[in-house]
Amino acid sequence: MRKTSFFKYLIIAMVIIPGAFSDFILSAQDYTIGTGDVIELTVYEHNDLQSRLRVDGNGNIDLPLIGKIQVAGLSLEEIKSKITNLFADGYLINPQVTLTIAEYGSKRAVILGQVVRPGIFELRENATLLELISKAGGLTKTAGANATIKRKTRFLDETESTVINIDLNNLVEKGDSSLNIPVLDGDSIYISKASDFFVTGEVKKPDVYKWEKNLTIIKAIALAGGLTGKASSVNIRIIRKVDNKEIVLTKVKMDTIVMPDDVIVVPESFF
Repeated sequence: MRKTSFFKYLIIAMVIIPGAFSDFILSAQDYTIGTGDVIELTVYEHNDLQSRLRVDGNGNIDLPLIGKIQVAGLSLEEIKSKITNLFADGYLINPQVTLTIAEYGSKRAVILGQVVRPGIFELRENATLLELISKAGGLTKTAGANATIKRKTRFLDETESTVINIDLNNLVEKGDSSLNIPVLDGDSIYISKASDFFVTGEVKKPDVYKWEKNLTIIKAIALAGGLTGKASSVNIRIIRKVDNKEIVLTKVKMDTIVMPDDVIVVPESFF
């Protein structure tokens, strides 16, 4: 296995474009074989060597003609090169080796935060973010709009820790399938908690509501059931925290953007 002297931490803030993101996944998806994985071996014109090889607890496979060889921590391409060289060393002439992964027996990911059953889950082949969220019982009612994936990837002779941010509103509510990315072995996923805002006063359903980007006063009031017959629509106030201090915005317009933790106060009209 390759060893690294340090870990680099790279934070990628992504506005995900399908083509560009797929390029990132191809470079990140340097899958390494681990204990419990099963490799399918085929050698051209040597059907007697075709076999399914399970990686044992020591990271070895029992290769026909050769015996046990270490494969844990290597990519499929690295194992193919290793097997080809071993077969070519006095056993076969110009061996043409094909390897595929028949079973993923050793891959796991962690999902924490605002899911029903946070924990560690086994990954099947081609597991995706939505599949893992489903395995964890789905999102809670307090789930926010962001999924953060911390992933270790190999680049040249170093290991990098990459953070990928996924907009769950676009993925879940708008159905943007390009954001339903593969989950890889060792991924750590955190589902954020939603921010809130408050609507009080002369609205039909004063309460705490889930905040979202680009939410306006008029949309916030609509969520609260609309104005009552006694409401003053021209004297709405916002109580907002700025640098740990409360400020009051008066006579706010209906297109004013609501911020997390805002308190929207709709007063009674006296006319």
